[in-house]
This record gives sequence, C-alpha cells and structure tokens, in this order.
Amino acid sequence: MGDLRQLLSLGRKRIGIFLGAGAPASIYVDSSGAITVSGGNSLIPTIVSLTKHVIDHLGADARSLVNEVIHDLPPNPNIEQILSRLRAIEDALGKRTLDGKSSVDYAAAAKEVCASVGGVANAMLPSAPTPYSELVAWVGGTQREHAVEIFTTNYDLLLEQAFERARIPYFDGFSGGREPFFDSATVAADSLPPTWARVWKIHGSIGWERSAAGEIVRLAGSSSSDLIYPTHLKYDQTQKMPYSALMERLRNFLLTPDSLLLASGFSFADSHIAAVLDECLAANPATALLAIQFRSLANEPHAVSIARRRANASVYASDGAIVNCVEGNWRLGDLPSPAWASIRETFWGKRGSGVDGFLLGDFNSFARYVALTRT
Repeated sequence: MGDLRQLLSLGRKRIGIFLGAGAPASIYVDSSGAITVSGGNSLIPTIVSLTKHVIDHLGADARSLVNEVIHDLPPNPNIEQILSRLRAIEDALGKRTLDGKSSVDYAAAAKEVCASVGGVANAMLPSAPTPYSELVAWVGGTQREHAVEIFTTNYDLLLEQAFERARIPYFDGFSGGREPFFDSATVAADSLPPTWARVWKIHGSIGWERSAAGEIVRLAGSSSSDLIYPTHLKYDQTQKMPYSALMERLRNFLLTPDSLLLASGFSFADSHIAAVLDECLAANPATALLAIQFRSLANEPHAVSIARRRANASVYASDGAIVNCVEGNWRLGDLPSPAWASIRETFWGKRGSGVDGFLLGDFNSFARYVALTRT
C-alpha cells in the first residue's frame, strides 16, 4: 500500500482507471437525489435492481414477450440475459412468426428495454461532494507527464459532470460544437496535452446517437443512446466505430511500457474486455493491472482467474489478495511511522459486516484513498 500511495502521488507514472457498474451503485441517494448515509437507493442500481425496474416499467406488449423469454432462461435471469435472448429470437425469426409474434415485435421489445435502461443511467450527479468529484480533483490536482486515462463500461454521464463542475478539461473522443462527431484520428494519436484527462466510454454513452449518415454524434442533454448492451451482438458491434477505436485505445494503453491500470467496481465478467486485458498483459510484462474488488477472493472468480495466470495482474479483495500469482490473506504489518496510523484507516477497517477488512473495493473508499495521496 505504501508503494501504491507513492505511485499515485507522483505524476510520473502512466496511470489508467477502469470503472465498472459498481462505482455509481456505491453512491446512495434519497428521493430528492441528495446523498444519504442511511437508507436511500443506489444512484444507478446494480444489475439485479435494474432488471426489476426495467421489467416493471415496460408496456404490456413488451412485458408479455419478456415474460415468455424469462420462462426459457435459467432462474432469476438479469436484464442482459433477457435482452440477449430477445435479440437472438429477433435474428432467428427473419420473416417468420413465433406464436403470432414477428421479428418486428421482438425488435420493438428490445428497443423498449434499451430505452428503459438508458433512462435509469441518465442520472444527475449530486451537488454535494461525491467519489467522482474526489477522483476528478486528484486527476487535476497534480502536474503530470502523462494524462490520466479513464476507461468505463458505464453509460452514465457522472464522470463528465464531475469534470465540468471542477472546470478540468477532458477529451472523450468527440470534436465539434453543434453535433460533436467522433474523432478517431485524435483518439489514435493521443496528441493532446497531459493536462487534458481522457474519458473513454467503451460501450457507448447516454447522449450518443446515430446520425442520418450513419455516424455516431453526441447531443447535449439527450437521453437517447447508441449503446452496446451485453448481448450476443457485442462482438460484432465492437468492430464498428467508435467502439473499435476505443477498444484499440485500451489495447494501446496496456501495451505501453510502465503503465498501471487500476480497476474499481468492475467484475471482469465481461468476456470480451477480460480477453483484451489478458492478451495485453501476456504481451507486455512491463504493464500492470490492479483489480480492486469489493467482495472476497472466493466471490471474484473472473478477476482471480486472470491474476492466477498473469504475474503482472494483482487482485486486492476484502479478505486477501493475489500478487505475483501468489494467493494469501491480508496480514497487517508494523506501521512504518506513527503518521501511517491515519493513512491505514483509509484502506483498512470495519466493513458493513462489522469485520475488519480491506476497504478499497468500495468505490467511495477507493476515490477517497486516491484523493488523499496528494497529502
């Protein structure tokens, strides 16, 4: 932890941060959208809660098809599995019908599901300090040789709101004013100054739309989206712009020597991203992945699988870690100095269960720890 603190505090290391769905889910708000420490709901819910919300808010026709699909899936399917099956049936039907329903009906149901998911993801960042604002303050608070690159599979605009409120410039791949267009050449060249952070939305974002010419543009204030939802189509869609350019940006980062990618709130269950990470870690021993997970090692099989194969991938879980392919439980050592007593409290203490453990798997604690490396 001392080494990590030093790396984050200096501005010489090439650092990337990968944020998954666990980041916004760790922020709880009340009915007015204000942050609360007791009760409330996640700012953007986890997949289980999201699935219930989406199904409850579908129209009668779409819900009927979704309920039929659910009967053919394993128990308690999530919205990603449901959407994948809807699209699979849509493709398989062609011009035929199934129980009187055509591919058009299944396409309409899938579109309604996507719209509902997009509506949930279109959340406003609370005005009070949040983990996002603390993370952004750290990004803009240090003179750097290399820009911080933030990769995320999330569709929300929480990061963008945090950067804009702090007046810290960032580049997300789009250029222009009225209808910003995706500038793949600038993404590939990465020639902007290091004072500009990079925000790469690997699966797309709220506000992205396909223009009449078939290109992705970004519209301010738009709740519509042109997203890659986790379905059987994902591999095909990732070959299209801008997704291919953004995945290549992730590859380039990992293949650059002396790079460190910190993952927070990401389960590594996304197979095509996990494959890219695994491939690049194998090709470039001079890069490192640090997966900071919320649950115990036993409950993080996808991250653990990579760390057991790649010595340059480490997993820090609540009860233990895998470092250099060696697995073990946490054991506190002697404090290097009395001042470290307060520092240790930022990454070690009582978790929700009341048992002492590693805290940084919670995005709130992770962002606070990163922000405090400047002190």
